[in-house]
Amino acid sequence: MVMENDAAILEIVTSLLIDEGYNVLALSTEDGIVEEIELFKPHLILLDIIKPTEKGTEVCRLLKTDKRTKHIPVVVLSTHSKVTETIKSVCADEVIPKPFDIFDLLNTIELQLST
Repeated sequence: MVMENDAAILEIVTSLLIDEGYNVLALSTEDGIVEEIELFKPHLILLDIIKPTEKGTEVCRLLKTDKRTKHIPVVVLSTHSKVTETIKSVCADEVIPKPFDIFDLLNTIELQLST
């Protein structure tokens, strides 16, 4: 599952993952994300977080504390430098700073899926 606010990045990441053989659900907003997760049952979530504020990390925290979703690895994508420094300690399994290298993204996904 990919939740990305930037439409161009969402399209690129979705296409990349489909080309790699993944079944992808692409979301442009976090609205209803838990319900979407229950229906789609993803093995991993790529989550865009803009700012490391309480509101910015709210979805990530929710996913890692909700019994229905806490087992799913969450990989955060962010352009904000403080996110990359702090979000992993708050709720993410891994953080990838934007702009990201496609091979790093794919390697991180594979690593998280193998654990």
